[in-house]
Amino acid sequence: MQTLDSFLQGLQSKGFQFQEDAVGFIYFGKLYTNASDELAIAAVELTLKVQFSFEGSFYVSLLETLVANKVKTRKAALKFVKDNQLLAI
Repeated sequence: MQTLDSFLQGLQSKGFQFQEDAVGFIYFGKLYTNASDELAIAAVELTLKVQFSFEGSFYVSLLETLVANKVKTRKAALKFVKDNQLLAI
């Protein structure tokens, strides 16, 4: 299983540039919601796909929704947002 740290490093190595405070905010959201690395990664991926950049408040809101609905995996997160038509992906 990939860690959040290795996922973010992978994005940066591919040329994706986060704003100065974004990485800290990603970890804050993960800790605030007590989400797993897998779920935090899914929320970052979905945020980037929908917003085309990292938007911290969107990410935390999405992560809170996933945690509140007991979503545990990336696959379940994708299914949840599609089934509930939360995002246009």
